[in-house]
Amino acid sequence: MKIPLDIAALGARAAAMIDELGAISASPDHLTRLFLTPEHRRAADIVARWMAEAGLAVSEDAMGTVRGHWHPAGRDAPRLLIGSHIDTVVNAGKYDGPMGVILGILAVQEMVRAGFRPPYGIDVLAFGDEEGTRFPTTLSASSAVAGVFPPASLAAVDAEGISLRDALVAYGKNPDEIPAAAYDPGKVIAYVEAHIEQGPVLEAEGEPLGVVTAIAGASRLSVTVTGEAGHAGTVPMRMRRDALLGASEMALAVERIAKADPHGMVATVGRMHVEPGSINVIPSRVVFTIDLRSSSDMSRREALTRFEREAHRIADQRHLGVVISAFHEVATVPCYRDLQLRLRNAVADLGHRAPSLPSGAGHDGQAMSKLCPIGMLFVRCRNGVSHNPAEYTSPDDMGLAAAALIRFIERFQLPQLDSSTSGAPT
Repeated sequence: MKIPLDIAALGARAAAMIDELGAISASPDHLTRLFLTPEHRRAADIVARWMAEAGLAVSEDAMGTVRGHWHPAGRDAPRLLIGSHIDTVVNAGKYDGPMGVILGILAVQEMVRAGFRPPYGIDVLAFGDEEGTRFPTTLSASSAVAGVFPPASLAAVDAEGISLRDALVAYGKNPDEIPAAAYDPGKVIAYVEAHIEQGPVLEAEGEPLGVVTAIAGASRLSVTVTGEAGHAGTVPMRMRRDALLGASEMALAVERIAKADPHGMVATVGRMHVEPGSINVIPSRVVFTIDLRSSSDMSRREALTRFEREAHRIADQRHLGVVISAFHEVATVPCYRDLQLRLRNAVADLGHRAPSLPSGAGHDGQAMSKLCPIGMLFVRCRNGVSHNPAEYTSPDDMGLAAAALIRFIERFQLPQLDSSTSGAPT
């Protein structure tokens, strides 16, 4: 069965829903909607209303994930999961997260209207805490759905000293019921998410949609460089132990290593603290961070080794001390190759080429991969801007993304994927 598509109408509906949800914010001046806040509650209620209007049964689990259920083959049939998140960063854009939820709702709504009866069910999921902005946690809602939520996270506190446990209770939830939020892995086929690219590749290639190959693994380091303070006017350049110059050379080494990598590695020095921080004193101590991401775990590990070797070489040459410590490590999550192919074929059916590209940003799929195979569809965003009020995806592109999900679902007849085409970490 091939459902007639009105791509322009789908895009217009998506844009209107984006605007409605984007108006819900803790600030009148910009969009901020944090996990388990009154704004999250209002947004969740709107999403639940949309799901019900689309013909889905609605529930909400103990972590606040709103679930829309469509089970034409019965509740015991296997199910396909489609979702994203509705929380935001501070001073956010409207599209990051909510668009994926909205496109899932619109796709299933068209299925219901057309009388499509697949031999599986579909659940549309609206997660919270993907951004990790309120609490020092992230992916807690999708982790609960995947059955891997760490109970220790309940003790995490926000900037006001409120624990995640207390916030859940205030939200009307019972933290003791979190284990019941997990799906039975035997009844889940796959998880698919549509998301704005948050980068410039699709726009540069002139394509509205892309297929994600993997969610990049990430390493974060703290590097401390120690030298010796001295008078800026009296210590000759050849006799200085300038910690900032050493740290700067190390930062350039990170850039050089990332640029030489064939897997699209990216490296960022996002913070640098200089002591004593006086205009007329040679810096004696610098602490800086490195965020290193790659779609290949092996490549990322090799880059870390190369950086450590370079940092010590620079420190020895400049008579400095250096200490490197890792404080964050996330493995690469490959997208299932069978799902990549199905999504690419769905886009091709609409007359477009879907470039393959990795995601350097984290997504709920990282948690959901512990439950089932995952696939991701990227949607072009203007200038590659995200986490910013200027974030924008056109109605035309959102309409195409909704249409691609519909074509994907139409062809997704098998209750099980071909495990021989699974992705594998590199």
